[in-house]
Parts: sequence; structure tokens; C-alpha cells
Amino acid sequence: MSSITSRLPAAQERRGLPWLKISAISVALLLALPVAIISINVFLGGGEVWTHLYNTLLWDYISNSLLLMIGVTLGTLVIGVPAAWLTSVCDFPGRRVFSWALLLPLAMPAYIIAYTYTGLLDFAGPVQTFIRDVTGLGYGDYWFFEMRSLGGALVMLSLVLYPYVYLMSRAAFLEQSANTLEVSRTLGYSAPAAFLRLALPMARPAIVAGVTLAMMETLADYGTVQYFGVTTFTTGIMRTFYGFGDLAAASQLAGILLLFVAVLIFTERYSRRRISYHASGLRKASDRTLKLTGIKGCLAFAMCFLPILGGFILPAGVLSYWAIFKAESVGWDFVILSWNSFYLAALAALIAVSLALVLAYAARLHNTRSVNTAVTSAGLGYALPGTIIAIGVIVPLAWLDHRLIDFAKAVFGVKIGLFFSGTIAALLFAYTVRFMAVSLGSVQSGLGKVKPSMDMAGRSLGCSPSQVLKRIHIPLMKSSVLTALLIVFVDVLKELPATLILRPFNFNTLAVRAFELASDERLIDAAPASLMIVLVGLLPVILLSRSISATHH
Repeated sequence: MSSITSRLPAAQERRGLPWLKISAISVALLLALPVAIISINVFLGGGEVWTHLYNTLLWDYISNSLLLMIGVTLGTLVIGVPAAWLTSVCDFPGRRVFSWALLLPLAMPAYIIAYTYTGLLDFAGPVQTFIRDVTGLGYGDYWFFEMRSLGGALVMLSLVLYPYVYLMSRAAFLEQSANTLEVSRTLGYSAPAAFLRLALPMARPAIVAGVTLAMMETLADYGTVQYFGVTTFTTGIMRTFYGFGDLAAASQLAGILLLFVAVLIFTERYSRRRISYHASGLRKASDRTLKLTGIKGCLAFAMCFLPILGGFILPAGVLSYWAIFKAESVGWDFVILSWNSFYLAALAALIAVSLALVLAYAARLHNTRSVNTAVTSAGLGYALPGTIIAIGVIVPLAWLDHRLIDFAKAVFGVKIGLFFSGTIAALLFAYTVRFMAVSLGSVQSGLGKVKPSMDMAGRSLGCSPSQVLKRIHIPLMKSSVLTALLIVFVDVLKELPATLILRPFNFNTLAVRAFELASDERLIDAAPASLMIVLVGLLPVILLSRSISATHH
């Protein structure tokens, strides 16, 4: 029996699907095309527009992007790490609720929270109006925080991105050994000292990974910085593309931003180089909680409640109030917007998950360097901002469209439109590149839980590899596939910069409509579209919190 089992993988390789291996490599090459286009343009000579940008605005793009990254790093660390420690190893009122509620700001896109707080805190908003009515002061007589500024963008991004740091840090704290922490107490360390000198250094790799994710999302943001008038790489790329109509200069800006992302990824991996921490006992730190009562318990409650209040409860409540009582009643236009958003997100999710199944199953059947490299490279798009991917998509598709137009005119004497770059095909391609890593990670996780013996049993019964995938694997990993579909669906629904660049003429989505209304200062009218995005965004957050609870309880 053992000899038969040992020969089955080789038989699978011979009888397996050679087209599956070819398809996986082809899909990976196609998904890597936008990144390759941008990388090539970095080394091309610049024109007048690029010279103008280099001499006048490039330093502003670099300095503002760096300041945002540094500020968001500090903000997410200050909020995320203490909250993770408190909910992991401390016992105080509300701890169980906070452990999952601290994830809620993930459902709130940064540009939507920016619109909400601007409507509340701007000069014409209810807060400043109340101050003037009560005090009798006029414009310029008092100081108030300026929302439409670099500082405002920093606060907004920190409020919605700290859950990345919280998630990674909490996972690390939960896995730390209670014995190690107890030994530190016998050496005279107080609980804060044990946290600073022992638990925090041990969790450093996880914290750095969370901060890196937050910084990449900061670099990818467009709606918040554009609305607040902060010049960053994403606003510069959009301005160059739309204002100057210069694809080459926009590609070169995107190339520099790509270098920023590459440095972040390299730094995160280098920080974990040769660093590993091992538990010294079977009991986890969460098995022995520190009881916090009195003032300490109140402070712990406040430290966990305030981020939820500022990052979700307050903006969601304001959006609900505006949408129900203040905004214009929704009509047929809103139904069309919702339909556009939902069917686009559904198509993108189906395409991304289907291709992820091909890639993951190819890696399972053909465990070779070429296939593994292809699968890894296919997921690189998630680390890139939507503006980079959009520019990388529009360049080759526009070139292909013009070749088709010339061919149709020369051969058939007819004029055809933009078949790829002028339709939702460009959007679907960009979404697939951007969110392939999300679907691929979930599918690979589910596929990895299916024992290889299941493949062998199916093959011994005469099933082809494709039949094994269809009849055995997909039913067994149904929850993983559904999770991938849901997460990609919601991510596409929230995506703004790629949709703005690549959407067909006279085609809008909920995200674009909310952005357009907010840009016209119609913040209240933007509430229904914004609220719909937030409500749908709650689905993966609930799914994630349930998954975490099932893992640690």
C-alpha cells in the first residue's frame, strides 16, 4: 500500500492537467503586467510635464506622504498596541465586547469618515455653530482644529487603520507564555514594566507587520487626502492623469510610489530577519488575566472605548441621522448606483476567486519552483495602491484598443469603440490584480486543510484532477471560498481611486457618487451612499471577529 501511495503523486504529475500549470503561469504573468508597465516607465525619459512636476511638486508629494506615514504609524501604535494588551491579558469591565468591537472601524472607509467629521467639525458644522451661539464669538475670534489639513488626514487614517496593528498585536500577546510573564514578576517587574521590557519586544515582529499594512493603506488612500487638500503621490497621479492627460508622467509618479511600497515590504521582512520567539510553557498569557478595578479599570475601559467611539460609533450614527432625516429621499438613481456597485463587486469577486482556485490547485498538483513563483507574484497587487494598478492597467489596454480600432478600420472599414479600456473590463482587471492576494490567501488556507489522501482517494476512483477539485475540494472548503468571495466583494465596493480612473463614461458606483457629492460640499446628500458602503463593510468584520473568537476560546 505504501508503494502505491508513494507513486500516486508522480502519477498525478504525469496524468495531471498540464494546462493547469500553463494556466497558472499565464494568469500570474497577466496579473503582473500592470506592475511591469509601471516599473518600465520609471526608467523612461520624462517630458515637459514630468520636468514641471520634478521642479515644483515632487518634494511636496514626498514630504507629505512621509509625514502621513510617520503620523499614522504613531497613531496606530498608540491606539492599537495598548488596546491589544488590555484585551489579551487584562480583565476589566467590557473586555469581552471590546475584544471584537475594536475591529469595527475596519468597516469605515477613510474617505467616508473624513466626510463625516468635516460635516461635524467644519466652520459651518453643528459643533462650531454651537460654540459661536453660546459664546457670541465670531469667525477668527477662537481657535479650532482645522479638519482640512495634514493633521486632519492623519487623525482620520489613524482611526480607521489602527485595527491592523490591534489584530496583529493581540494575536502575538495571546500566544505569549504566561510562565514568561510570571518569571518577570518574580524578578521585581511591575505589570507595566513587564509589558514594556518583555511582552512588547516579543511581539515586535507582529506589531511591525501591522504597522506596515497601515502604512501601505496610507500610501494607497486617495479620497481622504484629496478632500482635505493634502498633496500626496495619489493626488499627484490623479491630477497628472486627468489634468495634464499625460500617462507617461503619471506612470513615473506611480513608479516612485511603487518604490515606497517596495521599501516598506523590504523593511518589514528585514525587521523579522533571524528573529523568532518561542513560548516557554504550555499556558498562554491570556490564561492568567490581570484584574483591573477602580481607576485602572476605568482607564482601561476608556482606552478601548474611545477608538471605537471615534472610529465607528460617532461617524456611523451621524451618517444614519443624515441619511434618514436630512438627506434627499433616495430614488431610482440610487437603485442604479447600488446595482452598478453590487454587480461589479460580485463579478470581480467571482473572477478573483475562480482564478485563485486555479492558482492554488496548480500549486497543489505541481509543486515546482515556476508554479510557486507564479502564485506568489500573482498576489503582489494587494500591496499596491489602486492608482498604481489603474495606471498600469490603462496603458496596455488603451494600446490594445487602438490596435483593434486600426485593424477594424483597415480590414472591415468600420469604426469600433474602446472595447477594453472604455468598458468595465478594465475595472474588473484592475480589481482582480488589486485583490487577488485576499482571495488567494483564503483559498490556499482552505485547500491546505484538505488532506492529500483525499486527492489520492478521488484519483483511485477514476476522477480527473478537475473532478477532484469540483467534487471533493470545493465542497470541503466551502466556507473558505465564501469568505474569499465576501471579502473581495466588500473591498471592491469600497475601492475609490481605481474606479475613478477606469470607470466607463457615465458609469457611477456608490463610492464614486459619495466622493462626488462630498467634493461638491453636499455632505448630507452623500450620507445614503456612504452608509450603504459601511453597512456592507460590516459583514467581513463580523466574520473576522467570529473567526478570532472561535480560535481563542
